[in-house]
Amino acid sequence: MKILVTGGLGYIGSHVVVELQNLDFDVIIVDNLSNASLNVLENITSITGKQPEFKKLDVRDKNALSAFFKNHNDIDGIIHFAAFKAVGESVSNPLMYYENNINSLIYLLQNIEEKEISFIFSSSCTVYGQADVLPVTEDSPVKPAESPYGNTKQIGEEIIKETCKVNSNLKAISLRYFNPIGAHESAKIGELPLGVPQNLVPYITQTAIGLREQLSVFGKDYPTRDGTAIRDYIHVVDLAKAHVAALKRLLLNEADTNYEYFNVGTGDGSTVMEVVTAFEKATGEKLNYKFKERRSGDVIAAYADTTKVSETLGWEAKYSLEESLLSAWNWEKQVRKSDIVE
Repeated sequence: MKILVTGGLGYIGSHVVVELQNLDFDVIIVDNLSNASLNVLENITSITGKQPEFKKLDVRDKNALSAFFKNHNDIDGIIHFAAFKAVGESVSNPLMYYENNINSLIYLLQNIEEKEISFIFSSSCTVYGQADVLPVTEDSPVKPAESPYGNTKQIGEEIIKETCKVNSNLKAISLRYFNPIGAHESAKIGELPLGVPQNLVPYITQTAIGLREQLSVFGKDYPTRDGTAIRDYIHVVDLAKAHVAALKRLLLNEADTNYEYFNVGTGDGSTVMEVVTAFEKATGEKLNYKFKERRSGDVIAAYADTTKVSETLGWEAKYSLEESLLSAWNWEKQVRKSDIVE
């Protein structure tokens, strides 16, 4: 079967492509390379022994996207990653996030509304806002988003749900995942932010390797066990396997309805300082860090109840926090001594 992966050269997308190709899916990647390197394509090929088809394309270009689908009318499934994803950046530049994340989704759905296609949406635990009760279940209320990024995921899910109501051919699953970290065991693909990292773990690894002078820990007065924010950190390969499990559910017509959603996390929450300690233990590296004021848009704590995804998709996270952090460190070291960065 042929699967389109939008944003397939990005962090999560590239790992999903590897998992798909390892299972002999035919993969087409579209990516505008705004936050990815073309070298990732070579490294996917090196890992899997097969080069996926690649088209440089901006999903926001409505005419180019329509032309693409006219030339590729045999696509069985789509996994949609092409979106901006940094909470802090979305707070400072909300219009950029709404324009990119919403328009790209609408244009995709418009091109497939007459087709029978399985659609996996890259959603986020940010749809829950600041949850009243932890862990977060799929029945937790979707509260007002704490950031424009989170709001784009809420709106995106609503768009898909409403489209599924009037289009029985479209089968969709939204995966509400928590905080992806780590890298492939080969250290050939991983998180490669362009510019200053917006997420914790790449900032940690760049600080440890000397690229950044100091790690900023945003907030030390949260009502948590050590005063720092709590997140559910999931290894990106575990997350990639969840996408494949969701896709198979749709392709095999096993879904209960044509729109479903699942939390994807480890089920455990770690504070920022626990992540720092775990990194130092896993790698033997000491981190230089300082505390700063809380960052706008951040919630206090979020971690998943994974009962539904485990029982329905037969999936569960395998990697520990220390294993995930060690893989991120091995990737960082590989990046700095190779030509992965163009």
